[in-house]
Amino acid sequence: MKIQPLYDRVLIQRVAGEEKTSTGIIIPDTAKEKPLEGIVRATGKGKPGDDGKPVALQVKEGDKVLFGKYSGTDVTINGEEHLILREEEILAVITD
Repeated sequence: MKIQPLYDRVLIQRVAGEEKTSTGIIIPDTAKEKPLEGIVRATGKGKPGDDGKPVALQVKEGDKVLFGKYSGTDVTINGEEHLILREEEILAVITD
């Protein structure tokens, strides 16, 4: 299945959360929080500007980003969890 987000929406695949603490304690699934970072898998074309033309998004496919804890909508695509949110809900792009 292929998904193309509309307007200024972005499809993000969450990165895997930590399995252990820094001291080596294994975290059970019930105690894990969903990661707040992910990789952009698809973007929309941008929402229309004042002239009616789409305004380009600042993020692109492959960018690693941070987003808010309660941002977006969870969706499952081919058995994998993803998140669809507006670009304005992205807090930062992670650069190495």
